[in-house]
Amino acid sequence: MNTAPPASLLLVQGDEELLAARAITAAVDAARAEEPGADVREYEAGALSAGEVAEMLSPSLFGGRRVLVIRSGQDARKDLAAALLAYAKNPDPDVTLIVAHPGGAKGKAFADGLRTAGATVVPVAKLKGDRERIAFVRDEFRRNGGRCDEQSAAALLAAVGTDLREIAAACSQLLADTDGKISPAVVARYYKGRAEVSGFAVADAAMVGDLPGALEALRWALHVGVDPVPIADAIADGVRTVARVASAGRGNPYQMASSLGMPAWKIQKAQERSRGWTPEALVDAMRAAADCNAAVKGGAEDRGYALEQAVFAVAAARHSGGAR
Repeated sequence: MNTAPPASLLLVQGDEELLAARAITAAVDAARAEEPGADVREYEAGALSAGEVAEMLSPSLFGGRRVLVIRSGQDARKDLAAALLAYAKNPDPDVTLIVAHPGGAKGKAFADGLRTAGATVVPVAKLKGDRERIAFVRDEFRRNGGRCDEQSAAALLAAVGTDLREIAAACSQLLADTDGKISPAVVARYYKGRAEVSGFAVADAAMVGDLPGALEALRWALHVGVDPVPIADAIADGVRTVARVASAGRGNPYQMASSLGMPAWKIQKAQERSRGWTPEALVDAMRAAADCNAAVKGGAEDRGYALEQAVFAVAAARHSGGAR
């Protein structure tokens, strides 16, 4: 039970829709926890006039808590923004005003004005990189009584992708169908097939010199409709990661995580992949990955062929040790 009093003025700022929706729901729930009969109204800023909002925010003859949710705050017209900012200087304690703003340049002065007026700010920016997404996955399980380590979270991300709603849904499904103790084996059992056709599966096989396995994964991925661009990105990321970790020398992955700016599980995996690679071979592989990215993202007539050529080149570099 959330016993904290609801904020009178809340700015939900960022472009991650799932996190924004959760923040708004939490604020509305807090208001209803204090007063179950709270009057909750939601509007799009672009469809709301200054006169309408003034009427909604004026003292009520009947009292009671009111909640006003204004979405897409960046679309607020000047008169509406001015009215809300004037209200924010002296908000009604019986009203919870929630403004959602995606961040960015549009409507920035309005968001800044709310912040200056003392709004409680909830940042909901899109997650960036594996580290933040892994933290999100682990927190999803932790908050709901489950357990999930870094490796298991990484396996889940490889299986379901980077869309936060899909990730959250996958976490919820695993929690419902298991005892809450999530391992790579559990993820593989539930998402077998999806992880196998990801670009990372192609890259992993190529980086260990498994040409048949890499080609099989690539052809199946293309057959089921996986976009060539993330496959090319995965190949490039696989080569770059091994090159960075190899150049850093041997060491404890957890101690190296901070300096390399990547999670320990990824460093450990790259250390395993780096065996058998020479600096010259990695140069060849990086060149092949760069050529592949240029072809795939530059509108090559046959992007599948460009990916196959990259797989051949990376696997060959791994076996040749960089021999020319």
